Amino acid sequence: MKPHCHILPALALALAAAAVAAHAEQIGEVDTVFKLIGPDHKIVVDAHDDPKVTGVTCYVSRAKTGGIKGALGVAEDRSEASIACRQVGPIAFREPVKPQEEMFSERTSFIFKRLQVVRMVDPQRNVLVYLTYSDRVIEGSPQNSVTVVPVDRATPIPVKR
Repeated sequence: MKPHCHILPALALALAAAAVAAHAEQIGEVDTVFKLIGPDHKIVVDAHDDPKVTGVTCYVSRAKTGGIKGALGVAEDRSEASIACRQVGPIAFREPVKPQEEMFSERTSFIFKRLQVVRMVDPQRNVLVYLTYSDRVIEGSPQNSVTVVPVDRATPIPVKR
């Protein structure tokens, strides 16, 4: 096999991961600090449709650093985020879901920090629990927010074991 043939699967995987991350839709933003050079610091609100559960959308608000570093994409955004997930249509499962899995992840610093949304299943109460948190490769972060979406008991949550 030619050496460059190993690059193509890795590139395809990276593009697929970027497509999932690009799945977020920005709903709005508010400026929080004026910056003379570069964009202002702001809070943005994005909508994330659950890729495995139709009828559920999560709204995540988070800080976005502006200034020169923000404009260049090398700023480290703050760890604070908030989440609210809601039923926005009939809930249906495209496939069985894991008891706990990452629904969304986005880089919030040049290398070390990611904002993540994790879906958990509480089968006893027939609810989906969504947790957002920011982690750092080196130290982690206790900043988090949680929300719950109840699922009608007539629709049991199919859990992948």
